[in-house]
Amino acid sequence: MEKAKSTPTATTAGGTSALMATVTLAAAAGAGYLVYHNGEMWLRSLLLYLSRMRLARQVVTRFPPAWAVASRFIAGESVDEAIAATRQLNAKGMSAALDYLGESVTDAREAAAARDQILYLLHQIHESGVDAYVSVKLSQLGLKVDENLALANLRALLTEAKALGLRIRIDMEESALVDTTLDLYRRLRFGEGFDNVGVVIQSCLYRSEDDVRRLAAEGAWVRLVKGAYKEPPSVAYPQKAGVDAAFVRLAELLLSEDARQHGAQLAVATHDDAMIAAVQRYAAAHNLPKDAFEFQLLYGIRRERQEQLVAQGCRVRIYVPYGTAWYPYFMRRLAERPANLWFFVSNFFKA
Repeated sequence: MEKAKSTPTATTAGGTSALMATVTLAAAAGAGYLVYHNGEMWLRSLLLYLSRMRLARQVVTRFPPAWAVASRFIAGESVDEAIAATRQLNAKGMSAALDYLGESVTDAREAAAARDQILYLLHQIHESGVDAYVSVKLSQLGLKVDENLALANLRALLTEAKALGLRIRIDMEESALVDTTLDLYRRLRFGEGFDNVGVVIQSCLYRSEDDVRRLAAEGAWVRLVKGAYKEPPSVAYPQKAGVDAAFVRLAELLLSEDARQHGAQLAVATHDDAMIAAVQRYAAAHNLPKDAFEFQLLYGIRRERQEQLVAQGCRVRIYVPYGTAWYPYFMRRLAERPANLWFFVSNFFKA
């Protein structure tokens, strides 16, 4: 019998994949050495830079063990997997914010496809009866193609969500998009009467205190985060201490008597125990009921902390991302906590 011939294409592809993986691991090891000497802020900057690099995306997503590690933070690639993950969370006393991953689309057809996928998600939430709302990015709906395209796509989503009794939160992206995001939010909420739309504010930005004061007076539904984008010191606090102090100030503004009288609702999105404790102290000092706000945590991160908060009687919602476009989200999660990066690298080596 003739010996099977080797397939150069497959061999070359396999060799390229192995080489790319080796380069990635070497870079990760080098990053570890440099962060030891230069601090976590340097590492965070590097990872956020890599989150936008096409070559880095190819390296990570083409190496099979990468998904095994990324799936710790991502519920799956399909709607069914996201709904199943949400059912499990609901059974533990937690609600969910579902995010069909994707951002910065450059074509109107891509934006329409994302819109249609999210419309399908809304119907699956409604039909399954799970306790969840939907989170969307305007750049996924075409904001970087045409503002009116994103507006039309978001309007279609909000119309369907309202008919189904569901809510949608607009995620905040890089600082250059904040004004446009808030403008579209207000046009839809106040100009067109969509009371089922909310927004996100990042404490890392200097401008956020003014934004929060206005949103509080408007009775907005706000998710407060620290921020996961690389921003210049001209627009954002360069050090963690500044970001943390701003986070506490903004949370207190949104929990104030005046904000609550206007109907403002706060979601405290953090895994930082110091931030969680600061909000709890403020709530206790002002005799706020535990259902006056909710804590939001990320899928797959600090599960035991999520369950502890539920056991304390707190409202807890888990941000549940799913889909095939997981690379940018995954890299931002690595940037947020070095422990996530070490987990990723160690599993790469085990694979």
